[in-house]
Amino acid sequence: MKWRGRRQSSNVEDQRGSGGGGGGGFGGIRFPMGTGRRRAGKRAGIGGIGLVAVVLISMFFGIDPGQLLSGLQGPPTGGPVTQQAPRKPGTDPLRDFVAVVLADTEDAWHGLFKTNFNQSYREPKLVLFSGGVRSACGYAGSAVGPFYCPGDQKVYLDLDFFRQLKDRFKAPGDFAQAYVIAHEVGHHVQTLLGISKKVHEARSRLPKAKANALSVRQELQADCFAGVWANHADRAKKVLESGDIDEALNAASAIGDDTLQRQAQGRVVPDSFTHGSSAQRQRWFKRGLKSGRLDQCDTFNTRSL
Repeated sequence: MKWRGRRQSSNVEDQRGSGGGGGGGFGGIRFPMGTGRRRAGKRAGIGGIGLVAVVLISMFFGIDPGQLLSGLQGPPTGGPVTQQAPRKPGTDPLRDFVAVVLADTEDAWHGLFKTNFNQSYREPKLVLFSGGVRSACGYAGSAVGPFYCPGDQKVYLDLDFFRQLKDRFKAPGDFAQAYVIAHEVGHHVQTLLGISKKVHEARSRLPKAKANALSVRQELQADCFAGVWANHADRAKKVLESGDIDEALNAASAIGDDTLQRQAQGRVVPDSFTHGSSAQRQRWFKRGLKSGRLDQCDTFNTRSL
């Protein structure tokens, strides 16, 4: 991905090393199997790109999953989180990369909101943290992984996640990382459009299997939105290089519910899917990438995912 020397977003909040407390020590295995997002004032399922993460950690290290889950309720220690002083560009390449990708999503979604809705796009903040972080949706340890909190409209990311994506789940590459960021920004778009609220309200009235199925549709739409972003970013700035699309598709496959369940428990339980299978995640990302159109991302009114 061509990203060096381009505009960086000013919406990155760096809270690494600021005393967030908790987390850490387990290598940071973090992948999705929760309900998708936390909401302010109430506890929801583990979200982001995390229940399978807890199971995987337990399998690798032989520890009680309950100990990890209890860590998601609140930090054991630590005072108020404070943002670090701004870093000079070039001194932290991975942070710079994140800031460039976030800027690309801002540029793309400003244009898409204007064209499709005649509205202004409200940019999210992206919070970098290490170990654990407090948000408007509660406290999250590193096991939760990247997540979006609609309560404060921020994306949260522990950069160590990218190392795990490359080393443990064999999904390397800068565009794989960009896909993760764009997916979480996709949830911000869903919040701005009122989609997340409708899904949350509908899920509360449904039995578990049907609620899970609705979450799958929400997550696959975020994948499609990530593809739409990639389409517009490449058309405007020629950011894609050879192999980039394969990197994103490999990452989408690595975090599919079927792949993660097979790794964690040796079997697949489709009724418990909340993010979609590997094939579904790839399919919807490619659909958004090919079309560049939001109307091609209507996962809620299609029979076939």
